[in-house]
Amino acid sequence: MPVTRPVGSHTPTAGGLAKAALPYVDAAGAEAVQVYVGNSRGWALPPGDPAQDELFRAGCAERGIPAYVHASLLVNIGSPTPATVERSVATLAHALRRGTAIGAAGVVFHAGSAVDAAHADTAMRQVREALLPLLDRAAADGAPKLLVEPSAGGGRSLASKVEHLGPYLDAVDRHPWLGVCFDTCHAWAAGHDLASPGGMTATLDSLVTAVGDDRLWLVHANDSRDTCGSTRDRHETIGKGTIGEPAFAELMRHPATAGVAVIVETPSEGHATDIATLQQLRG
Repeated sequence: MPVTRPVGSHTPTAGGLAKAALPYVDAAGAEAVQVYVGNSRGWALPPGDPAQDELFRAGCAERGIPAYVHASLLVNIGSPTPATVERSVATLAHALRRGTAIGAAGVVFHAGSAVDAAHADTAMRQVREALLPLLDRAAADGAPKLLVEPSAGGGRSLASKVEHLGPYLDAVDRHPWLGVCFDTCHAWAAGHDLASPGGMTATLDSLVTAVGDDRLWLVHANDSRDTCGSTRDRHETIGKGTIGEPAFAELMRHPATAGVAVIVETPSEGHATDIATLQQLRG
């Protein structure tokens, strides 16, 4: 029987996708997996190793775990620099191709930033112009879906609060191939008080109001080292940060997360512990 909220982690791939990731998945007790398919802070577009791709895909299928790709952190389709937008589109196209090769369900990318206030309106037009062709092509090819992840705030972000996701989806006519990745540390840093009793529940309720009840396709569950509204994206082990364990209990029991994979991106030495904690909290 499928796990209602499978819990996994962002997983290292150095030395070979299947060779590195699958043993890590097993050791951590992961029920889902997320990987990079290139340098997380670079523009290189490596072709991948077909043998490793097939082994990874088969290994995930054998374990019954969904896989996700996180696109390079440099991606910013709202940038006022044309070269950055061009490279961002190429990087997303590459991530979708690689995601198809490894059987990924989705490709996560950051919402991006206008950088300059005067560029804000233009930035949202760029979102439409950049994403619609990618979304149409991915849908036609049966490629992974794209998942926009709000930022931690600051820097003229195009989406940081959950209510910003409505206009972001509207920019691409709520295309059926664009969903949402909700990151708890980002939401906390952007000003959502997840730590107060009912705070996580209220934030997820607001997310559903903004995007609908069928657009949350992935969760990044990360505690935080910083205060609410700090705009700082520094992850901490579940229950040892400023968000705290009770908020994650609300996360794991909210109706919006039913059927949604939960990925931890906490300090790597804590992945097995964090996965076990979240599995316990889901009841």
